[in-house]
Amino acid sequence: MKGKRLKPKNDFIFQRLFGERETKESLISLLNAILRLEDHRRIVDLTVVEKNKELLKELVTDKTGRLDIRAETLDRVQINIEVQLIDRQNMIKRTLFYLSKMYVESIKSGGKYENLKKTITINLLDFNLFAFERFHSTYHFYEDHEQRFMMTDVFEVHMIECPKFAAAHKNLQDPLHRWLLFLDDQLPENQLEELIRMDPVIQKTEAWLEWLSGDEETLRLYEAREFSRIEHDSLMAEAEAKGLKKGIEQGIEQGIEKGIEQGIEKVALSMLSKGFAVSLIAEMTGLSEEEIARLGE
Repeated sequence: MKGKRLKPKNDFIFQRLFGERETKESLISLLNAILRLEDHRRIVDLTVVEKNKELLKELVTDKTGRLDIRAETLDRVQINIEVQLIDRQNMIKRTLFYLSKMYVESIKSGGKYENLKKTITINLLDFNLFAFERFHSTYHFYEDHEQRFMMTDVFEVHMIECPKFAAAHKNLQDPLHRWLLFLDDQLPENQLEELIRMDPVIQKTEAWLEWLSGDEETLRLYEAREFSRIEHDSLMAEAEAKGLKKGIEQGIEQGIEKGIEQGIEKVALSMLSKGFAVSLIAEMTGLSEEEIARLGE
């Protein structure tokens, strides 16, 4: 290997590795591994929803910029995948907000409910979120009392906690294990070479990562994202030393909560303007019909 390997979990690099038309094969392989799709159930093709290149550059330099990857399969399943490096204490609410927003936006005004698209969101976390040991957890809508009765499969959430995977037993015959090892920037070179020998798609993805490491504009944006994380970590360390960490986290959380509330209101107003029934808007956003009526005044 030549030169320093860029960190694949840097969300900008992750977006370049899996979120472009040229890298669709890598995204398909990663999704099949995460979703455990085999044989006739495997994704064979999809459409990558590419970000505007100039918008992407703006998001990179914005510390709150959300660099996610969106795709839609041939059978109209829409998938969102995102890397989260920093625990901002809002992961669950953030996930549910974007999941429901994608679902609502999958049909136009006047469209039929049956045209709403199954929506899957995947979060690759560089921190631990839950107390249990399982590194890959999945979530659906189940009835509280009837064991394993699923009301619907139109919502699906995957959480992958990378620190837990780092402590788990590795099985190179498992495609998901191979991809998570590939994403580890601390992976020894001999293990990376073994992954490349085993998996031709990983070999192509690593070759693309090497090419990106030699591109000046990519390096500039990569370093900007890395600096954001370092700056955040430094701020938290300084606040903790001064005994202010709890207050800062509460302030951040309150700001995030307000932003999510404003986002939900915008979705509700958009649905109102498109003629959606108030009862449906209340169901999809969690707002009461009275709150929705006030928004429309």
